[in-house]
Amino acid sequence: MAKHYDVVVLGAGIGALSAAALLARRSWRVLVLGQGFRPASYTYDGLPLARRAFNFHAAQSPAWGRVIVELAQSQTFRRRLAPHDPVLGVLSPGRRLEIPTDAAFFGREIDREFPGIRRVVDEFYAELARTCSLADAAFERDVVLPPGGFWERRETDRALASLPHLQETSGGDLLAEFSRDHPYRGVVEIAARFASDLADPIPPFALARLHGAWIRPVRLARGEEELSEFLVERVRAHGGDVNLGERASSIAHRGGKVTGVLVDGDDAPTGAPFVVSDLPTAALLDLAPGFAPSRRAMSQLPAVHPRTWRFVVSILVHDRGVPQPLAAESFLVPDAPAYTVHLQRTKGPGDTTLLVAEALLESDSRGKVAAARERVLATVEQFLPFIERHYLLVDSPHDGRPLWDFREGERKSVDRTRVRTSGGSLEAEPMPVQWDADPLQLHGLGAEPLRTPLSGAFVLGRTTLPALGQEGELLAAWGVARIITRTDRRKERMRRDMWSKVELG
Repeated sequence: MAKHYDVVVLGAGIGALSAAALLARRSWRVLVLGQGFRPASYTYDGLPLARRAFNFHAAQSPAWGRVIVELAQSQTFRRRLAPHDPVLGVLSPGRRLEIPTDAAFFGREIDREFPGIRRVVDEFYAELARTCSLADAAFERDVVLPPGGFWERRETDRALASLPHLQETSGGDLLAEFSRDHPYRGVVEIAARFASDLADPIPPFALARLHGAWIRPVRLARGEEELSEFLVERVRAHGGDVNLGERASSIAHRGGKVTGVLVDGDDAPTGAPFVVSDLPTAALLDLAPGFAPSRRAMSQLPAVHPRTWRFVVSILVHDRGVPQPLAAESFLVPDAPAYTVHLQRTKGPGDTTLLVAEALLESDSRGKVAAARERVLATVEQFLPFIERHYLLVDSPHDGRPLWDFREGERKSVDRTRVRTSGGSLEAEPMPVQWDADPLQLHGLGAEPLRTPLSGAFVLGRTTLPALGQEGELLAAWGVARIITRTDRRKERMRRDMWSKVELG
């Protein structure tokens, strides 16, 4: 083997890049391959469009705090974060609610839109604050989540023992004080559903954690791209190699253990005893030709399959077409069966605004996806009157249909061959997935274990702790980095010594 690394990371999600940065910092030689990664944005004619909606929900999580402290970047990264207010808005027929950072203003909003439930809402947010405070303390612990063997489970059980609502099922009492059909339930549940990687139902503890993440109001100026660039920079700063445009075509193995990966275009495998990926376990094992896991090993894995798909439409409009009070993060909740839409508002070039509209589809059938663009736009137009008069560009990376250009006053269809030249795709791109798992692990928070049946291969993507969304990916990344680090006692000692030198804030 001409080249050799200690760890090869396949994928560029927040978990994969965080694990890569941590291991590089701990003196492991790391190679990151994008494995089909596409940047969060693309352009047409110099104008911005988005592949994904992104909100850094985990920015205030101790899971992320531990990463940036170990990377000695906590103060530097905090300067990148900016507050936004209101935190989010929820629009439904006849109702418009904003959740601001100011408690008095929020109280007036509740009294105006939901008279008579102020006490119930106050008690709910007091319980939410208590739950999130205890969760912060638990997630600061250096444990493996989800745990594997006996000692890991014992350690994790101790760390999580104080968490409320963890033992409750989806019918738990987190929202018990609200009547079953009260619309404020929807405010809590819809926000959590869009932040989770688990399809409904979301466990009560995860519901509290995800809604709590929405109301911690910070954002990155350039969103996902800024976060990815930060982590890639950290990997390279500590001697790692990052090639996001490359992929591994197969994983080399011998005797049930990883020995390396074959990078597309290479004649010989790149050696490595560990492979880490944000793919689901089945997709990772598909890259290992000739590997036949035992029936027992496969029977211990949960059955994981996609159930909901995230469909995104980019809408570039004139500033004057967007109401000034519209929050940076909004949920548009029409009457069924119209799509509920998560709408992000960001500043575009000049006098333009980019709206990124995200809907959850219950099917990825060709007919469903082909009609989704119009259905998403119908919801947006219902709540933002006359916005269609101000359209400049409308496109979705997921339906394979032409981009719509309105800049000359009428809709003009632009072939995707022209979109591809500026970072778009010729074909429809896969949609991000929300997962179902049977059985769920760790009180409904976890699905697939970090270790796979192929020794030396690990997963840390959205199928490991799907109920917790981004925070779940970061917790999984920390767990995988810890497992790998402990295989080398010298590097583990170096890490312990390093903690006496890095910043403690």
